[in-house]
Amino acid sequence: QVQLVESGGGLVQPGGSLRLSCAASGFTFSGSGMYWVRQAPGKGLEWVSAISTGGSSTSYADSVKGRFTISRDNYNSKLYLQMNSLKPEDTALYYCARDVAGTQRGQGTQVTVSS
Repeated sequence: QVQLVESGGGLVQPGGSLRLSCAASGFTFSGSGMYWVRQAPGKGLEWVSAISTGGSSTSYADSVKGRFTISRDNYNSKLYLQMNSLKPEDTALYYCARDVAGTQRGQGTQVTVSS
């Protein structure tokens, strides 16, 4: 069955960096566009970033553009999100997903940006 397992979250000060990872299994990872979505406390799911099957095409929400970088390793079936210049408003539960709406997603990894 499809499994998506996120890791790498934590508590970081404003301006800091984190790198999230997602280990995928149970489907042909290299054939799937992949996504990161997030859910802040009390809010709905928000699309963050997307990457094409081969990794050559990426896109970002305006709120993270220029600060976050999505990448993938098809050989090891892993998805990454490098997050720099983190802001308190980036605090959320971050999920990797197989679809832009996040209906097929993992259990999430918590990112908290606070001083």
